[in-house]
Amino acid sequence: MKTALGILKRHLIVFRRTLWSNTVFNALEPFLYLSAMGYGLGAYVQDIGGMSYIQFLAPGMVASAAMWAATFECTYSSFVRLHFQKTFHAMLAGPATVTDVVAGEVLFGIVKNVVFGIVILLVIAAMGQVQSVWSLLIPVFLIFPGAVFSLMALSYTGIIGHIDYLNYYITLVTTPMYLFAGVFFPIVSMPAWMQTLVWLNPLYHSVEVCRALVVGNVSMILWQHIASLALFAIVLGKVPGYFLKKRLIS
Repeated sequence: MKTALGILKRHLIVFRRTLWSNTVFNALEPFLYLSAMGYGLGAYVQDIGGMSYIQFLAPGMVASAAMWAATFECTYSSFVRLHFQKTFHAMLAGPATVTDVVAGEVLFGIVKNVVFGIVILLVIAAMGQVQSVWSLLIPVFLIFPGAVFSLMALSYTGIIGHIDYLNYYITLVTTPMYLFAGVFFPIVSMPAWMQTLVWLNPLYHSVEVCRALVVGNVSMILWQHIASLALFAIVLGKVPGYFLKKRLIS
């Protein structure tokens, strides 16, 4: 674990150099979504569960922005470190193991997931869309989905051999998760079989918890969502290491 934390520290040093440009861009895009869809489209949408459309949409932006941050970090950035920069190979030349490299990548994915989740949480707070002090727990909660999204993305990165194949993951995995996670519309409006299937979508669980914490609608069902994310993380725990070991140690 000490070596993995050293790898995380290395990533954080690099990240610090681009922190400002990254955070500005990642705050601007959700702000535009909220403004266009929340105020524009929202003017034609009736209240959802006693919330205006922008109130319904805002917490979903927190969860989804965090997901995209972890996903892009553990796909494109990890792929570059693996194939082009040979950073992973250099780490293995020292005391690090493949497990350490994977742990460092996942930890950094979690950090970016939490950081950008906080950035968007501040954006929606500035727009007056945070109604509860429970929202202060969101950064802690985002550790769970951050681990899941990082493990998923890194597993796929370990399988492929060409950077263009990452587009398939974004188009066929991440985008469907984004569209069918309850970010833009309530899941109860979908057919019964889709409402059941959506429980396999980790972003759905993240959105549900973030929305509950933002509006203060806290209940025991939130533990089911957290437990689901924890289960996903456990199941995926050793997958990226298996594939990366084949890439790094032949």
